[in-house]
Amino acid sequence: MSTDTSRTAYARTVRTESGGPGLLLAHGGGGSVESNFGAILDDLAAAHSVVGVDYPGTGGTPRAEGPLDLDELADQLVAAADAEGLDRFAVLGYSLGGNVAVRVAARYPERVTALVLTATFARAGNRLGLAADLWVALAERGERDLLARLLVPLTLSEQVLEGLTPEELESVVTATAASFPPGVGDHAALVPGADLRAELARIDVPALVIATTEDRLVPLDRQLEIAQRLPGAEVAELPTGHLPFLERPAEWAKLVTDFLAR
Repeated sequence: MSTDTSRTAYARTVRTESGGPGLLLAHGGGGSVESNFGAILDDLAAAHSVVGVDYPGTGGTPRAEGPLDLDELADQLVAAADAEGLDRFAVLGYSLGGNVAVRVAARYPERVTALVLTATFARAGNRLGLAADLWVALAERGERDLLARLLVPLTLSEQVLEGLTPEELESVVTATAASFPPGVGDHAALVPGADLRAELARIDVPALVIATTEDRLVPLDRQLEIAQRLPGAEVAELPTGHLPFLERPAEWAKLVTDFLAR
């Protein structure tokens, strides 16, 4: 596998070449292509030409001067595919990236061959909306430790969280706080207003919804709502919290690659 980086507008593009069909990666809020997909990138790249873009304020992409926009994130991802010569592609979206993936499919229906949506939502609802509001406020105040203490128990499964010793838990909180990129609050600000229910009903491509069943950040019913509104979508369950790349990366990769192979 080979990787290189280039810039399109403000976007950092990560490309792997296998000669296979195109696959675009849309990462989650506060993450990056590497942090969200690095654990499964080799599996994905074995049969696909993979293109991923870091949103403004994370990875190698400068922070945006104003609020982010889902349409613009979707367009930037497709622009990266254009720059790499990919005419058609599947899209794998994780968490907030699932919103970006759906918007790509809605805006470029003739180019998207399949959707895989993991730990994502059509609309935030009250629980996720309030959590995102607090996430944004803490990020704006620079309260990285408090933000980590909010997100760690929401993103780890009960089994993993309660299996940590007090020392290990503090280490996880410290590492999480240190990992937040400059744009972490900008990403979260997209969550409360997101509502993709109308777009989902118009999408007509093979789709797989991977539901993280132990997820406390994005409730299971919010994840399953996507499958209910996306015509013909398949559902697979993954017994993890919100971080499948941390808890069960091999199982996550197999669900994605097996579906795309079909």
